[in-house]
Formats: sequence, structure tokens, C-alpha cells
Amino acid sequence: MAENTTQRSARPLAPATTSGPDGSGSPAHRPLGRAEGGENSPKALAFLVVMWLAVAFALIFLLTLIVTTFIEGLPRLDSRLLTEYPASDPERAGAKPAILGSLWVIGTTAVMAIPLGIAAAVYLEEFSDRTKWFNRVIELNVQNLAAIPSVVYGLLTLAFLSFVGVGNKNMVIVGATALALLILPVIIISTREALRAVSVEIRQGSLALGATPLQTTWLQTLPAAVPGIATGSILALSRAFGEAAPLLVLGGLVFLSFDPNGILSGYTTMPIQIFNWVGRPQAEFHVLAAAASILLLVLLLAMNGLAIFIRNHYQRRW
Repeated sequence: MAENTTQRSARPLAPATTSGPDGSGSPAHRPLGRAEGGENSPKALAFLVVMWLAVAFALIFLLTLIVTTFIEGLPRLDSRLLTEYPASDPERAGAKPAILGSLWVIGTTAVMAIPLGIAAAVYLEEFSDRTKWFNRVIELNVQNLAAIPSVVYGLLTLAFLSFVGVGNKNMVIVGATALALLILPVIIISTREALRAVSVEIRQGSLALGATPLQTTWLQTLPAAVPGIATGSILALSRAFGEAAPLLVLGGLVFLSFDPNGILSGYTTMPIQIFNWVGRPQAEFHVLAAAASILLLVLLLAMNGLAIFIRNHYQRRW
């Protein structure tokens, strides 16, 4: 009797079937992308055509925008753009303070947002008790905060500074605070995904050897999640690098004739400078704006390339 039971349990299970309209059996699960009438059905072909047309339209639009911007800004892609200060004469104007201001703001934003975001993600993913209501509230709010428009963070920062009585809001630390609030949910979400992707066997092996949960997280889980954490953090900083709305709300300067030299100094950034030049009536300033846009695009691509390099480097190690 036991042998018969064992033999029955060892038999391969037949694929689940469902009864169609005609009463015939059909597989319960179809391969993804297969329409009810088959892969070559009119519905499937129509969907593929619409999908490829949408992709082609997006690529053509993007390439057209990049090429036209490059052609317009090419005459001012010179050393003056990098070394000169803004001026009323477009031939003598440059974006040096905006470049330095962007570096100051993004550097301060990274110092404020990345450690806090990683720490929050580690707590939520590795140590929090999901049966507690406040942990569930935190997780839900983190998801919602990631979808809030950037200008709202500028308004929240402005309201808080007004409440505590801070008069001078045009400081690097103030702009970095707004951008840190903007990217903090993104860093938390990406870090949690990176931690979730670490194999369970790594945690179980460390705990089996006598390590504490804190030691396991610090010495095993976090190093294994570095590629995903670094990629998510750099991409979040790339988003902050191109933001102008929250900084304009906080009074970011559109005309700066000195170099930012600290977190308490005045500042401007490249998106703010581009916004200023685009609003000028002279066509020469529009050329400057196009050249600065190309420079901003190159810097963003460099940051994305750094994220890819870090991810691939640490993936080879692990």
C-alpha cells in the first residue's frame, strides 16, 4: 500500500487544463504574448505594430530634439562657457558659477540623502516588524512620496524655513535640503530592492556560522547589495542634478557673478541658468542655453555611465 502511494506521488503531474467554450481542454497558462487566436492573430499583430510605432516615435522625437539642440548650441561649446561668468553681453557670458553651484548642491545632497536613505532601507527591509502598524505606514508613505512633484518639496522646505525663522534661503544647504527630500524616497526604494535581491542563502549561511543579524547585514548583505545601491543612488542624484523648480521656489539666483565656496554661500545651478537664458529675448542667449543643455546632458550621461561601471565592477566581485 505504501509502495503504491509512493509510486502515485512520484508520477509527473499532468498540465492543468481549462475547458474552453467548445468544451475542449486547453492549457491553463499561455506563453506571455500569445493571443487567444495564436501568435499570428490579427490582435497580436496589431498590438506589435502599435508598440513598435510608439517606440519609433519616441526615439525619433528624442533624437530630433538632441540633434537640433546640438546644432544650435555648437557655436558656444567653447572654453568661455566653462570659465566665464554670466553677463549682459551673450558673447562674454559663461556658466562657471552654475557648474560649480551644481557640484556644491549635488555633493551636499548626496551627503544628506544617501546615508539616511540606506539606513532607512536597511531598517525597513532587514529589521522592521511588518506586523507593526507604524512600519506599514512608513512603507506606504515612502511609496507615495516618490511620486510627488519636485516643486512640492521646494514649497515644503520654504514653509519649514519660514516657520523656524530662517531669512536667507538662497544658500547651498537650503537647496540641497529640498533635493535631498526629493530623492530620499527613491534611494530608499532602490536600496530595498537591492537588499531584496541578495540571495537568502548568504544570510542563512552567515547566521548558521554564529553571526548576529546586525553582523550579517553589515558584513554580508550590504556588500552584496552594493551594485544595486550604488546604481539607484547615482540615478537619484542624476534626477536631482536636472531639477530647477524646487530651487527656483527657494530663491535660487538666476544671475551670479561669483563662485560658490561653501554650503552657506549663494548659488545657482545649471538648470536655473538655462531657465534664465531661455527667457531672454536675444537669440544669442538661446544659443547659450542650448550649449549649456548639451553640457548638462553630458554630465548626466557621465553619472549614468558611472552607475553602470560601479554595478558591473561589483557584480564581477560577487
